Amino acid sequence: METDFSALGLSQALLSVVKELGFTALTPIQAQAIPALLAGRDLVGQSKTGSGKTAAFGLPLIEKLKLEERELAALILCPTRELSAQVARELRKFGRGHAGFTVLVLSGGEPVRGQASALAKGAHIAVGTPGRVLDHLQRRTLRVHRVKSVVLDEADRMLEMGFQEDMEKILKALPKARQTVFFSATFPGTIEALSQKYQQDPLWIEVATNASEHAEIRQLVVQVEPEKRLPALLWALEHHPHDSALVFANLKLTVAELEKSLSKAGLSAASLHGDLEQYDRDRVMAKFRNGSTRVLVATDVAARGIDVTSLDLVVNFELPTQPEIYVHRIGRTGRAGKQGLAISLASARDDEKIRAIEQCTGRPLEPANAALGERPRTARAAPLEAKMSTLRISGGRKDKLRPGDILGALTGEAAGLDSADVGKIEIHDHFSYVAVSKSKSRAAQQSLSAGRIKSRRFKVELVK
Repeated sequence: METDFSALGLSQALLSVVKELGFTALTPIQAQAIPALLAGRDLVGQSKTGSGKTAAFGLPLIEKLKLEERELAALILCPTRELSAQVARELRKFGRGHAGFTVLVLSGGEPVRGQASALAKGAHIAVGTPGRVLDHLQRRTLRVHRVKSVVLDEADRMLEMGFQEDMEKILKALPKARQTVFFSATFPGTIEALSQKYQQDPLWIEVATNASEHAEIRQLVVQVEPEKRLPALLWALEHHPHDSALVFANLKLTVAELEKSLSKAGLSAASLHGDLEQYDRDRVMAKFRNGSTRVLVATDVAARGIDVTSLDLVVNFELPTQPEIYVHRIGRTGRAGKQGLAISLASARDDEKIRAIEQCTGRPLEPANAALGERPRTARAAPLEAKMSTLRISGGRKDKLRPGDILGALTGEAAGLDSADVGKIEIHDHFSYVAVSKSKSRAAQQSLSAGRIKSRRFKVELVK
């Protein structure tokens, strides 16, 4: 099996970008999927978070585009708005060496009219949720007669969320002569039925999950009575140093309650669940990615698509119903050779779940005792508070803003920040987020508001 991107027959433009992005060796899913997709095969691929699947389908899609034809050539369906936005961001990165390459996001939380206007101008790839994509099809604002490839990303999750009818309506509306690709963390019977109905001689790829994949993740389990889960969670967060932690709960109500409890205890915490509007999802995720929020509490559905490069700690406040979901949860830490840590809180009734997890991962969970109420021995100079704050600027990619423009404005004479005071900069279509040192955030906000970025004034506000 090939391990080097240069052996795949990709264009020099894509290979250059892959190298710039720091991709060195192909992941197993990329090594098997990319040649098949470049050859036009239908495919069903098993993939988990962090496996590199977006590159596995994204690079072949971009490679086969005819940029001079500004008509939709590929459609990607995702279960959530956050994952749609993440996939679009990755595709734009891969395609930055292709002049004129355009990707649109079609998901809820944004006005239909604005998306319809963007579609009318033409795009090469659309990424969206089934409900909004079907809405555009029914309004006839989305024309799919030239679509050559469709990808259903996290197909199992879309089926779990009740999108099967919408998915099938969309597949039926597409040209019959097309490439159809499913990526799924698990292979339920419904995936096989969809494959038989909508694919032609697909290649099935199953990348085995084994213990070595999580060798860099220390996995602890804390036995605790249900009524003591919150003190145990506080113990886990206070006794295990981290810059960012992701806490999983099974219900939206539990997520909301945990956010309140953690914030009351002095932690920098936020929550992510399915009821959030797009503006709030963007705000929550931007603050978590840039370190302005240190602890994020989420359900599995809401966490799909969370894109955080360095995650120190995952805590299972509650164990999931399936061991495969546990594997997806902890797979978000311990990436790129770094040591990760996963802590699970379990009661006596979870014994069967723990046995299933240990059988799935091929290794036992390490027992740990939570000294509830005990303070950490290390000095605690407000270590649970974030060091950064986030500014939201009312200009983005459509206003020709680039990260360098914002960095230059912040470190120039007007704002006078050191580059060390500026963190992650995120550019969206019509707005941008930038992390700045909390101690200098108010002054930075006032300076940017009074000054100019690229000779233009923009509204700048501190994100709460």
